[in-house]
Amino acid sequence: MNRYNLANKTSLVTGGSRGIGLGISKKLLQSGSDVVILSQSEWLKRETLDELKVLGNIDYLCVDVSDYNDVKSKIKKITEKFNKIDILVNNAGITIDKLAIRTSDSDWDKVLNTNLKGYFNCIKSVLPYMIKQRFGKIINISSVIGIKGNQGQSSYSASKAGIIGLTKSIAKEYGAKSINVNAIAPGYIKTEMTDNINSDKFLDNITLKRAGLPEDVANLVCFLSSDDSSYITGQVIDIDGGLVI
Repeated sequence: MNRYNLANKTSLVTGGSRGIGLGISKKLLQSGSDVVILSQSEWLKRETLDELKVLGNIDYLCVDVSDYNDVKSKIKKITEKFNKIDILVNNAGITIDKLAIRTSDSDWDKVLNTNLKGYFNCIKSVLPYMIKQRFGKIINISSVIGIKGNQGQSSYSASKAGIIGLTKSIAKEYGAKSINVNAIAPGYIKTEMTDNINSDKFLDNITLKRAGLPEDVANLVCFLSSDDSSYITGQVIDIDGGLVI
């Protein structure tokens, strides 16, 4: 059962076609929001699109989040169709796992440009519309790795830590415009991306002794998107089953 009424809201979800992003897209649709998925892929699986259409009003655009001009132009198109943007969920991300000494300039730039610059590009592009309507919800998906670090993930960890600083800064800059900005730091969430990871080493350190699901993150996204969270901003909320305590 959906607890939050997001009817008449327009939500953008970057990287919303699979994994955690897909779970978020589904839950937002079920809560009544129109949803636009922004993804680097030029197409969305037909079965996925059909599943989403059953849940609500869905649109899909291909965008390179690391390219500000591309992001800005695509968001302009969205506002022309939906007239507004109420909710931005920054979720698109990549990882190139290597020890620091083996991480090339190209590897570093690809991860930071997508995971951190991409978030900033989307935020900068939606802010004029949110400021004008004096309302907005920006939710940035970070990671517990951005809090505690991890071997072989220096670029990913740096990008996710940067998202936390970005979240707090934007929250301070635009709180007076009734724009709430928060971050979510998922832990070990069961998705296609984690299927090849040995879960035993994670589960031993998780207090609840189980992996999380995309729905766990999506439920919090819907809360932070709703009026019930109107006095919450600049926060980083872990969803990790007690991995980081």
